[in-house]
Amino acid sequence: MPVGKTGRFAMVKIDNITLPAFPLLLAPMEDVSDPPFRAVCKDNGADLMYTEFISSEGLIRDAIKSRKKLDIFDYERPIGIQIFGGDEDSLSLAAKIVEVTNPDLLDINFGCPVKKVALKGAGAGVLKDIDLMVRLTSAVVKSTHLPVTVKTRLGWDDNTKNIEEVAERLQDVGIKALAIHGRTRTQMYKGTADWSLIGKVKNNPRISIPIFGNGDIDSPEKALEYKNRYGVDGIMIGRAAIGYPWIFNEIKQYLETGTHKSPPDLNERIAVCRKHLHKSVEWKGPIVGILEMRRHYANYLKGLPNIKEFRQRLVVLNTTEEIDAVLDEIVSYYDGFIFEKTPIELVNYHEKCPV
Repeated sequence: MPVGKTGRFAMVKIDNITLPAFPLLLAPMEDVSDPPFRAVCKDNGADLMYTEFISSEGLIRDAIKSRKKLDIFDYERPIGIQIFGGDEDSLSLAAKIVEVTNPDLLDINFGCPVKKVALKGAGAGVLKDIDLMVRLTSAVVKSTHLPVTVKTRLGWDDNTKNIEEVAERLQDVGIKALAIHGRTRTQMYKGTADWSLIGKVKNNPRISIPIFGNGDIDSPEKALEYKNRYGVDGIMIGRAAIGYPWIFNEIKQYLETGTHKSPPDLNERIAVCRKHLHKSVEWKGPIVGILEMRRHYANYLKGLPNIKEFRQRLVVLNTTEEIDAVLDEIVSYYDGFIFEKTPIELVNYHEKCPV
């Protein structure tokens, strides 16, 4: 049976940050977890969110794109800023730059598997050298007053699944929580996430920090099953939230009551899509905001029959007024349509980096 928040699970603490019992975290996803996307996820139940990962070298060079990713807002709290890099001095300096923006915590990315990151000795590339990972983490912890957390994977490949050693050593140098994606770097996002080692880390008597599991959570049923089977302190959700931020509150209701929350109707889907659009334009400007929103329409409109023509129009329009008009048309055209509860399709990122 589901265990409610008044049950045996206590509130989760990351240093001085108090989260609900069994919190649901929004994973940091490159080109996805920007403020507009985070806003709709926060509205729909995300308990802790992270920025897109930010290059330590980019921050030091004062690169515009990297600095822009530091934007956080009070309504997002608690919010963490995630950085990556493979050099102690650069990560330390980046941590000091991040501290000025006053996030609630600082997260280090040791999990991104894409070639441009991992093969340059950052992200999941650090999994090849655990001593280096420990030195990098220690340098960040010593350079900031913020709670430091880490997001990583099981190991580099099937022969180096060293996450148990990693967890102990990173805790020893001062991290306050650890999120683990249940795949190796060589797996990328293929196959099924293996949570058995995540469970072993959580049940290791030496481990006292919160352990969050990540990978393939795409339904309330799976969230409950993994919660009970592996005993993790919370779950981090990434791809399943893209175009479907309602997954957070759906999981929460199922964990607390054992009942399913009704899927969002057409009006709600369009309203959230519209908010995402307007937040995107507000934060990025009309040109980039509209351009980068185009990747999201297919996910928000999934399940509507014969939607292709509307979708094709949405991805060529260049003003919010025109897009709003098409969204209004969709509401009118599909008036009364009832969405069926269908499995959430996890986006295949290939060279994207949702870690």
